[in-house]
Amino acid sequence: MTETLQEFCDSRGVSMGVDAAAGVIRGVKILGLHSRNGRTYPPEALARAARLYEQAKVNVNHPRGNPAGPRDYRDRIGAIRNVVVRPGEGLFGDLHFNPKHALAEQLAWDAEHAPQNVGFSHNVQARTTRRGDQIVVEEITSVQGVDLVADPATTRGLFESDGGVDGTIAAGKATAELSFDVLKRDHPELVEQIQAEQADELKRLRAEVARLEASEAAGRRRETIRRLLREFNLPDPDDDDPGAQSVTSRRFVEALLAAGGEREIRELIEERAALVRTLREPAGRAPLGDAKPLARDRHLLDTVFRLDTKGFVEAIT
Repeated sequence: MTETLQEFCDSRGVSMGVDAAAGVIRGVKILGLHSRNGRTYPPEALARAARLYEQAKVNVNHPRGNPAGPRDYRDRIGAIRNVVVRPGEGLFGDLHFNPKHALAEQLAWDAEHAPQNVGFSHNVQARTTRRGDQIVVEEITSVQGVDLVADPATTRGLFESDGGVDGTIAAGKATAELSFDVLKRDHPELVEQIQAEQADELKRLRAEVARLEASEAAGRRRETIRRLLREFNLPDPDDDDPGAQSVTSRRFVEALLAAGGEREIRELIEERAALVRTLREPAGRAPLGDAKPLARDRHLLDTVFRLDTKGFVEAIT
């Protein structure tokens, strides 16, 4: 199974060489063989992964927002070089950092006097498998990013603690002891990212619901219009006969769609039906007093349809 792993590792108990002037910390620990949550990294898997960490860019702290997004120029502090595998220990390398960086002096002091503060958090893509009670990382397929973080191995609950052993957590899979308060306290940027993604998803879903509701309402209104047109013996809006189109014109249908409700739609259609009935009365015969539809009058629409479009439009306007 391939998954995203977020690795945390410090250099507690590791002998490192610090050359502050040259901007090099030699022998920093990059990745161990085991993690407290039961994951194991076989030596051959680490050996194959060494080349992936070579020249990996190192940034200060976790990114805000998308972990794979572009980093701020001020975050960039250096790169990892000369990555090697130490049998029985893990991956090690040299951290080459900018001696002019705002945090360079603090980094060099911690590396020399408080190596437990020199730690990395790095996102990797890895192929894993379960062997008994253990999860074995068979291969690290890509290194997505490396961040320099404070106290990477002393935060209980989210990451493993002390002993110089790296902690590992699969992205999006919290351990049983993980609480929201711990996550919010120690990794507010992750909380902000999750909340932002949830807000965007909620906004998208609400927009989709609104679109579907509007579409459904429009469909119901069109069906109401067609039903009332049939009730008053007026042609369907889709009728392609020129006479029919002059009765239920596009503009008339738009007015029906914009009406306030069924009662207003009925009134507009009733007025149009009365006008049609008036126009179809033979010369010299008084118009009908009401516009109620009669099924037997359906054939009389032919009289209206024999009017040219211009004449009907002039009549109804």
